[in-house]
Amino acid sequence: MNIGMEIKKLRTDKGITLKELSEKSELSVGFLSQLERGLTTIAVDTLEKLSNILEVHVTHFFDYPLKKKDMVLRSYEQEIMDSVEGGFIKYSLSANLENKQLVPRLIEILPQKQDEEIVSYQHAGEEFVYVLEGILTVYINGKRHEVYPGDSVHMDSTIAHNWANYTNKKVKLIAVNTPNYLYNSRLLESNHNNG
Repeated sequence: MNIGMEIKKLRTDKGITLKELSEKSELSVGFLSQLERGLTTIAVDTLEKLSNILEVHVTHFFDYPLKKKDMVLRSYEQEIMDSVEGGFIKYSLSANLENKQLVPRLIEILPQKQDEEIVSYQHAGEEFVYVLEGILTVYINGKRHEVYPGDSVHMDSTIAHNWANYTNKKVKLIAVNTPNYLYNSRLLESNHNNG
């Protein structure tokens, strides 16, 4: 599922303007517009805030299975977690996210224009990025870093950050995040529905 497109669909179905969504969520119109066009990513806790405004559970945006019996995930079994129009394709690197703290993903980022505004965001947890292919531009606390194949970034996710691909080739990276919002959100929904 394309998260940005789904947010736009839910917003327009409810007759909410971008400005109104911006005011209710305390997120800039520019960021929301980029998100809806697939030009930026969103942290799960920020997505949860938008979910509440749009009256859906955050798991509405995740339509991939989170549970398999095997602990080994073969390369041909990797499933797309999220495909964002405009450049991000995220693959799950875990066969089972239940009761796990880490969310490992393989992310491919297509080239984008340098004049696109990159909005930094913060969220709970830790983040680790390892670049496999291409040159990733990372913004940490407003400072720009070029990260090359074999380079890595490990940081507290409460620091303002984001990344982009300003080259003319695809960037491929492994990202590992904590906490596991994906499973915990589903667990909360399941407990709420069964309670």
